[in-house]
Amino acid sequence: MKYISTRGASPLKSFSEVLLAGLAEDGGLYVPQEYPHISASQLDQWRDLSYPELAFEIMRLFIDDIHEPVIRFLVEKTYCAENFGTDEITPVRRLNDGVHILGLSNGPTLAFKDIAMQFLGNAFEYVLTHQKKTLNIIGATSGDTGSAAEYAMRGKRGIKVFMLSPAGKMSAFQRAQMFSLQDENIFNIAVDSMFDDCQDIVKAIQADAAFKQEYSIGTVNSINWARVMAQTVYYFKSYFDITGDNDEKVSFCVPSGNFGDICAGHVAKQMGLPIDRLIVATNENDVLDEFFQTGVYRPRQAKDVVVTSTPSMDIAKASNLERFVFDLVRRDPEQVKALWAEINTGKGFNLSRKLKAMKNFYGFDSGKCTHAQRIETIRQVWADDKQVIDPHTATAVYLARKMRQPNEKIVCMETALPAKFDDTIKEALGEDFAVPRPEHYVGIEDKPQRITNMPNNAVAVKMFIKENI
Repeated sequence: MKYISTRGASPLKSFSEVLLAGLAEDGGLYVPQEYPHISASQLDQWRDLSYPELAFEIMRLFIDDIHEPVIRFLVEKTYCAENFGTDEITPVRRLNDGVHILGLSNGPTLAFKDIAMQFLGNAFEYVLTHQKKTLNIIGATSGDTGSAAEYAMRGKRGIKVFMLSPAGKMSAFQRAQMFSLQDENIFNIAVDSMFDDCQDIVKAIQADAAFKQEYSIGTVNSINWARVMAQTVYYFKSYFDITGDNDEKVSFCVPSGNFGDICAGHVAKQMGLPIDRLIVATNENDVLDEFFQTGVYRPRQAKDVVVTSTPSMDIAKASNLERFVFDLVRRDPEQVKALWAEINTGKGFNLSRKLKAMKNFYGFDSGKCTHAQRIETIRQVWADDKQVIDPHTATAVYLARKMRQPNEKIVCMETALPAKFDDTIKEALGEDFAVPRPEHYVGIEDKPQRITNMPNNAVAVKMFIKENI
């Protein structure tokens, strides 16, 4: 298994090279030369595996340069009850109306990003130690990526993390979770901007080949292929958990801003998992819904991004969409380069014909959910099921209920524990409602915070990195 860039101008890479590199040298995203195909007999053999056993079977298909005993060690070290509170890792629960929710918030930072990020932390440490290298990770977060990355990388040998976030745009819990860390290898940078500006700074630094090489720059955002690879595992696991055999199909409804989580579902479907529909659930920032409804991809400007009760989805440019578009245009890097050149000039592009022709093959659908609809869904789920769900997960549940077809099995991907969005939960369920949170996070908002405020300027961020390496 080797990796290529969606823009075609980067040499073939091994898994470890892609892990450490993040963004490709030509500005594209790394993808496998081809997706491994899983036969019906393999699915049968995998059906009763534990989470770490399944993770090993899937990941070894994508990892070409780490010995299998080491891969097994890394997944067993990652996917254990000590890290996730349960041997199931990603338990599925069923609502009264038949909609399923995949529990992805059992990790250290209470969000789905932990599932992949905990593996990345262990993989980074192993590869860097093996190659006697160091890595300076730069990332951008709209809410949960930052804390998941920092908790996965804190104290790791040879690693420093520089995490950019939009100043004042995350929930109080999300800010406290990141900014209260005092580890010497963790640096939080609050940028006077929106998430997309933070993401643009990360991409600009990644694209500076000389700076990247001199200062050993990597990334943990979902532009890093290893993140997407690790997330494919729970699509397989949840499919096995709610089906009796491999003749059944399952649909997934995924809250999506940067298109990373649902991109993993796309990969799983291309590998042969019997997925019916992949429903992209968006908030008021509906650039992805517009694309999958019309074929027109029209990224917004940062100034046009609406600040909502689902901050992890307040995104105007979906980086991982490039991986899907690469497949949609039959893996033609010249087309991808031309399309993203249009984006870089402030324009969008129209792939309506291709998307319509391949709709059934790829299975994508989409919808939009407003704040009022999220609030009402949180209320309904509490009233009917006595479960509290966060506003992102509520977006998925609302659209799953609205769009479900007769006899369709739908799994909604959980984003985070509701404790991370206290104000929204209280708006839905009452100011006196005690939003549950793990004991070790009680009072986290009152802890001292360590944060550097910076302007929206890639040069300033570069200087900060150089000064702190």
